[in-house]
Amino acid sequence: MTNYLVQASNLHKNFGSVHAVNGVDLNVKSGEIYGLVGSDGAGKTTTMRLLVGALLPTQGEVSICGYDLQTHVELARSTIGYLSQRFSMYEDLTVLENIRFFAEIRGLSSSEWLPRSMEILEFVGLSNFKDRRAGQLSGGMKQKLGLASALVTRPRLLLLDEPTTGVDPVTRQDFWQLVIKLVSQSIPDSPPIFGENGGMPEGQGGGVSVIISTPYMDEASRCHRVGFMKAGKIIAEDTPSNLRARLNGRVLELRGNPINTLRHAAHQDQDVEDVAAFGDKLHVRIREGKSDLVIKRLSDQIKSVGATITELRVIPPALEDVFIALSESNHD
Repeated sequence: MTNYLVQASNLHKNFGSVHAVNGVDLNVKSGEIYGLVGSDGAGKTTTMRLLVGALLPTQGEVSICGYDLQTHVELARSTIGYLSQRFSMYEDLTVLENIRFFAEIRGLSSSEWLPRSMEILEFVGLSNFKDRRAGQLSGGMKQKLGLASALVTRPRLLLLDEPTTGVDPVTRQDFWQLVIKLVSQSIPDSPPIFGENGGMPEGQGGGVSVIISTPYMDEASRCHRVGFMKAGKIIAEDTPSNLRARLNGRVLELRGNPINTLRHAAHQDQDVEDVAAFGDKLHVRIREGKSDLVIKRLSDQIKSVGATITELRVIPPALEDVFIALSESNHD
């Protein structure tokens, strides 16, 4: 039997007539990075707040590290580190003062939080900025401060709600390197933020789990498993590779000029389900088993209207293709 760090069953959250979360089941193992992906209003943030205990569910149950979130809320929360969408540190306090504040309200003494904070600041790359006021940090540094504050209690579960929205690609990459280190148990030369031997605290076997919500498909691809949310429900859940495999043989890459003519021609074909722009090219999603027919028809049609094709071929589907297909599907 699999020992899940997080178990949520039939979660519902209603705000009047709005069903923000509508029957979510979620199971996350130790050492797993689980991505919640969906458009704005899909229910990702509400689900996160239910998992951290910031909201009470209308219906359903949540267990964190074996603790029922409704009957043992403080014990469950003691195992969680939470990073919300918005920067929630105190801007007039320094980096170290912010971490101290969050450590002491969780009951840590100075003999515990101070050495731990210095380890974590070194880990996230803020040790040289410990005396700088939070309000004077860049966006990426604020993000790292939020992560450091979430880590000071050595949580077994990290809940990260769109932590990289609005930051530059390099900062997003740096942040993900930190997340990957956190769930790894054998990082050479990594700071011992989980105990002197680099492992979990005594009596807490297994790795740190991360649940992260993100609008970025490149980030979703880094997760061990992904749950696509729509209208408060998880409508598809699997590894990124298995999700992409659902569209194997059904995505064509179309390049040429003028692109609007190519798009119009593709939309007219009876076996084309969707056409989406990917930079200077188009991804054409087709019905299963129709690739040869569509390629022949599109080639003829595009040439007949005087447009030019430089590339028309079947390609491996991207996670964006799967997300678009799922967003358009009806799962009611």
